[in-house]
Formats: sequence, structure tokens, C-alpha cells
Amino acid sequence: MKWLIVNGDDFGLTSGVNLGIVEAHRLGILTSASLMVNRPASEAAAALARECPGLSLGLHLELARDDGGRVDAEIEGQVARFVELVDGSPTHLDAHHNAHHDPELLPYVLAWGRRCAVPVRGHSEIRHVSRFYGQWGGETHLEQIGVESLLRLLDEDVRDGVTEIACHPGHIEPGFPSSYAAEREVELETLCDARVREAIHAREIELVGFQDLPRQVPVR
Repeated sequence: MKWLIVNGDDFGLTSGVNLGIVEAHRLGILTSASLMVNRPASEAAAALARECPGLSLGLHLELARDDGGRVDAEIEGQVARFVELVDGSPTHLDAHHNAHHDPELLPYVLAWGRRCAVPVRGHSEIRHVSRFYGQWGGETHLEQIGVESLLRLLDEDVRDGVTEIACHPGHIEPGFPSSYAAEREVELETLCDARVREAIHAREIELVGFQDLPRQVPVR
């Protein structure tokens, strides 16, 4: 059996990203989101999530290397802020720009994954796919986030078991705080395209969220 999680990163980054993620969930194939808890739009994101009970909600950690041993405390603070905003625990952990893969940060994140009994992106039995992304080598490649590219990804990367595809849908406002901007609108359009849902059904892939999985998925 093939199960597919489609996870929207950067929930809470801006109001436009919030609306894009909710739109991709309600009208498209997005099943899950990762919340940034220390951004101005974080509270609004949490409020929107409460209106979407089928949306799994994890924690999108913002981490940086340091030499003062503060990483564990920083994660603890962000987990506490998540619980405060959501009134519940995260369904999964990952990090902005996948910073948790850094060997100096990973042990702390894995420890918190075990503590929260949730999967950590790329370090559990859930296969993580990052190829649905519209910038490579510092240049924009919108063809990588179009419908045909996503269908090809479904054929090549979604296999038996659970697969997570990360995505970054959103609406863009003036002064958007990220270089990944116009690409978000294209991702949103692709995720909501009826051909994608039809292709998922034809391939006998079941869309699920992290909250639909057993509470504890082993970490590696």
C-alpha cells in the first residue's frame, strides 16, 4: 500500500503563506503543515488550523549552530510555544531549510522527537521527498513544480509505505521575507490542480496526514 503525506512548510511565515496552505488543504492535496511558532503570523496560522481538523500540524523548528549549548533550550522553548498556540502536541518535527540534518543539531532534534513520540523528517520510516521545489543552483525553475513534474515525482518517488512530499505553497504580498516567492504561487496552483488528485487516485495512492499514522514512528 502507498500512503502519501503532502506537507506545507513555513506555516506562520506570513498571512499569505497561511492562506495558501489552508487553500491547498481545502481545495488540493495538502494533508499536513509545519508551523513556525515565533513569527508574526504564527497565531493566525494556529487559528486557521483549528478550523481544519483534518490538517496534521507539526513544528517547523528554526535553529542555528551555536557554541553555548543553547540548542536544547531553544527546541524546548519552541515546543512549549507550539503547545501554547495549538493547545496540543506536534504531530511531527522538521526544521526550516532542513537545518536539523546538521550533525551538530540532529542529536538534539532526534532526542525531542523521541520525547514527543513523533517522527523527525528524514530520520524515521517515512520516506522524505524534497524534489518538489522551484529553485535549484540559485535559479528559479518553475517547471520543477508544475503538474507534469509532480506526476513524474509520484511515479518515481512514491513507493510502498509512507512517503512525505514537502512543499511551500502560498500567496505573496509586498515585502515578502523570502527569496522563494513567486514559486509559492505556482506550487499552490499545482497542488490544487484536479489532474493531480485524479493521478493520485489512479495510482492507488492514499493521501494521509501525520495524525493518521500510529502515534510513534521509530526514528533512526
